[in-house]
Formats: sequence, C-alpha cells, structure tokens
Amino acid sequence: MQAEVLRRINAREWKPGDFIPNESELSVEFGCARATVNRALRGLAESGLLDRRRKAGTRVALNPVRKATLDIPVIRYEIEGKGQSYRHSVLSLERMVPPSGIRARMQTQTGVKLLHLVTLHLADGKPYVFGDRWINPDAVPGIEKADLSAQSANEWLVANIPFEGGDFSFSAMTAGKREAEILACKEGEGLFVIERSTWNKSHVITSVRLTFAPGYRMHTQI
Repeated sequence: MQAEVLRRINAREWKPGDFIPNESELSVEFGCARATVNRALRGLAESGLLDRRRKAGTRVALNPVRKATLDIPVIRYEIEGKGQSYRHSVLSLERMVPPSGIRARMQTQTGVKLLHLVTLHLADGKPYVFGDRWINPDAVPGIEKADLSAQSANEWLVANIPFEGGDFSFSAMTAGKREAEILACKEGEGLFVIERSTWNKSHVITSVRLTFAPGYRMHTQI
C-alpha cells in the first residue's frame, strides 16, 4: 500500500499540495485495516513526502524532501562486506572526567566520570578508521565488564543497547601528527570524519568521533 502511495506521488497523480483520500477511503480502496493505512502514511510523512495535520487531512508536501536513511553500521560487517579481513585493537580505555565540550554533548554533570575508549579498526591489516568514543556507564549496564578487545564497542553497543534517537555530523579535516601516526598516512592528507551520538529517554548513551583513513567513501540511500 505504501509503495502505491509513493508511486502516485512520484508520478504526480497526487501533486504537491494536493489532499489525498482519508484513511477510511484508502483502507476500503486497498482492502486493508485502517491501522495499516495510518502506519504507511505516517512512514511517508516521517520521510518528508506527506504533510499530515490533525483534523485538516493529509496532503502531498509542497516541497517534498526525500530523506537519506542512515544506519549505525557495524564496522566489522562493513569491512568484511568488502571482502577484507577485519581486526581491531583498543589503543586506550579509561574512566575519566571528560572535557567541557564532551560533557555538554553527553549532558552530564561536572565531575562525573565517563568511559573513554580509543579504538583502531583495520581492514586487511591496514588502518581503516579510528574511533574516539565516550560512553556513559549509567546508560550502559554491563559495559565495564564487557571484553571490548574481543568485540569492539561499536559492535557490542549495537547488539546490546537499544536507543531512541541520535544525530550525525560529517566533516573533513587534514591529518595532523596524531592522525597520521594512527592511520599510517601523511600529515596534511584529507580525512573524512563522522561524529555520532545516541540517546534514550534519560541519558546520552555514547558519543563517538570516527576518523577514516584517506580514500574512504560513504554510501547511503534515499
């Protein structure tokens, strides 16, 4: 049902600004429950294609914007999906008071210690990405007992800790001395950086800065 609604929008059978049939009419047309219609339309509204107003009906967005889908990838799967062997190492792991910028991002009180983890991921033995990660132990039961040298924090968190929201930011930088040493590249080379945070109702769970080796390409979909 959602695919057909999307087709009608893309084919301009329903043009930007047009009101579409209500949920009752669509449930009769498609022979499905009204709850199914509601779920399908809600998904399209969340993607930016429909404008839903309570008691005012649903219409095609005047300026529809297709949103990219961003997953939190397991880096091991990403590397192995390219046919390369995966390995990771923990460069440092300690519980410490974060600097003010990290404290603000993690929304913790002054003096509260967080888990700080720096990890290097390798593909076919070559540096692929290193992560500078902060984790709030109060939001992640069991993290301090987990063997993060056997399973990366990236993979452990994805498998064990549900989250309700998050954000991404993307930037570019030139490699400094630290980045050049860790990623085995030249100082001044261009690097791709992703900063990502995830949270639940009560805490920011983790915030990580991922710095990729030269030549990395990111792929997503709309």
